[in-house]
Amino acid sequence: MNAILEALIDTLTFFPRGLVFVGLGLVVLFLAKLGRDLVTRHRIDEELTEKRNLAEALRLSGYLLGVILVFLGAIYQPFTQVVSVSELGFSQAFWVDVLRVFLYSLGGIIALNLVRPLMDRLILYKFNLEQEIINEQNVGTGAAEFGLNVAAGLAIGGAISGSGSGSEVSQAYTALAFSVLGLAVLILFALFYQVTTRFDIHAEIEDGNMAVGVVLGANLIAIGLVTLKALFGDFIGWRQSIIEFLIFAVIGLVLLYVLRLVVDLILLPHTKVSEELGTGKNLGMAFVESTVVISSALILFFAI
Repeated sequence: MNAILEALIDTLTFFPRGLVFVGLGLVVLFLAKLGRDLVTRHRIDEELTEKRNLAEALRLSGYLLGVILVFLGAIYQPFTQVVSVSELGFSQAFWVDVLRVFLYSLGGIIALNLVRPLMDRLILYKFNLEQEIINEQNVGTGAAEFGLNVAAGLAIGGAISGSGSGSEVSQAYTALAFSVLGLAVLILFALFYQVTTRFDIHAEIEDGNMAVGVVLGANLIAIGLVTLKALFGDFIGWRQSIIEFLIFAVIGLVLLYVLRLVVDLILLPHTKVSEELGTGKNLGMAFVESTVVISSALILFFAI
């Protein structure tokens, strides 16, 4: 009976606080959409409703999901509150934590909007993205942008998770530095993926090959998960944290590539995946390959 009563008190204690963060997440989503409207030349709502632009819908969906991933990284902080099971109110320390999460989330929204043009130029650099998404409504480009936004959210969310040292300002600088490192890994992986792929990714996407766009987006999400693993946790000093990040990033990148090849051989032993995606433009194969690569990244995330 005492155990049941204590469990009930725990629920009454933490559940209302959790609802505050649920509400805060909705506010963050609203501000993220508002921010994207302000920095976008075209009218997003018009593209989604009147023109039914699936490519723009995919890009916006990836951006909103990326923002929430940053929000979740901000929630995973060492909260200052010390809650007693008998305390049902909201302490001042709790509202300090809420404010901290809100400010980090705002920073994430700004960061995603700032880095998107740069990441587009470095990863999808062979064609005009706005023309492909707005004028051509190229779904493959939208799928690649979806993966890019989610991967960026994973990298930034991982950089701001955990505890740091020093003042709030120094912790913010630390998060910024590791966010840059995480985004650099995404760029390097995209270049590595192009080099290790038999067809020209950019040419295929520009030609309307949705399968290649879907798989590129999935690969970016996969390396985003690996980057999250490399960045996730507490800051324990510049030298050690950077060394650990580089070790996890390099090992994760190599293992992801090898594991993807192995899984392809096991699940699809009689199929040349590159041909199905490139010349075949096989969208069904793209979804299977996307599942394989993201599953491989999840295995690495929880196994190492």
